[in-house]
Amino acid sequence: MIRPTLPSLKLRRLTSLALAITVFAAPVAAFAQANKKPSANPTPAAPLAWPTQTVKLIVGFPAGSSPDLTARTLAEPLSKALGQPVIVENKVGAGGNIAADFVAKATDNHTIGLMINGNMTIAKLLNPKLSYDPLTDFAPISLIGVSPLVLVAPLNAPGNNAKEFFVAARNAGNKWNYGSPGVGTVGHIGMEMLKGKAGIDPLHVPYAGYPQIATAMLGGQLQLSMMPPGLANAQIKAGKLKAIGTTSSGRSPLVPDLPSMAEADIRGFNLEIWNALAGPKNLPPAVVNKLATLTSDIARSPEIRQKLFNQGWQVAGTTAEGLATRIKSDTALLGGIIQMRGITN
Repeated sequence: MIRPTLPSLKLRRLTSLALAITVFAAPVAAFAQANKKPSANPTPAAPLAWPTQTVKLIVGFPAGSSPDLTARTLAEPLSKALGQPVIVENKVGAGGNIAADFVAKATDNHTIGLMINGNMTIAKLLNPKLSYDPLTDFAPISLIGVSPLVLVAPLNAPGNNAKEFFVAARNAGNKWNYGSPGVGTVGHIGMEMLKGKAGIDPLHVPYAGYPQIATAMLGGQLQLSMMPPGLANAQIKAGKLKAIGTTSSGRSPLVPDLPSMAEADIRGFNLEIWNALAGPKNLPPAVVNKLATLTSDIARSPEIRQKLFNQGWQVAGTTAEGLATRIKSDTALLGGIIQMRGITN
């Protein structure tokens, strides 16, 4: 039998002692770290080094259109806040879907889009072959503005008020026609939603745009249509069309003189169009948060708020989370009508 030497015994004892100290010290250190008081002067986070180049703001509609005007209203103050140029680029076609697809596929971290609600909610439900998915391919940034539509009719429409008008519409059944700027537009889906809520049954006639709808209504081919407030007010003030009411649940600041659907005894009806800022899904969260904060502050500033109001928008200026919530709720609302009515484009 080989007995350990004295030096090796001392080494074993020292090793055991060191191990015991380590085992005991670990939880003590962890406890101390967990209960460590924050420094009175914490080190500030490094500023976000973005943007590092020109920011492209993509719009899916032509120059002079409502989305284009909103984008250009935001571009200049956003450029000043970011310290880099913000350039508006129009990529027109497919009801805004060409621009939306471009934004969804952008990889430079400096491309964002001024979107309308259809491109960010129901686009894929209307066209399953669409090359992007609005619910998974975007990073929501901020809801900019909202607006109800205005239900209009010819000047000779029956009834002295909205209630009487809807009575006549119910009695007319499918002998009346309504116009929209195309299958799957909010004006189309909104009217189908109203048919269910109000118990009316006019037939849908799609047109190229609202000017053609107004002309058809003046010519007696249409009895109903939902129009954006700016377009509707121009026709109403010119004495060419009659306003029935707004598609909001309560009176809108944009058209405070017009009754809501609730005032016409159409309960539970609330429909708005909106525009928003969004980026591709791979846009870094820090960039999204920075853009959301700046955009919200800009939109809510008195000067920009008034400009957007004059364009027909009630400013929202939400966080990214606020826009995400609105996308979810509108997709459910409009998607339900699409499925129920079997609407496709």
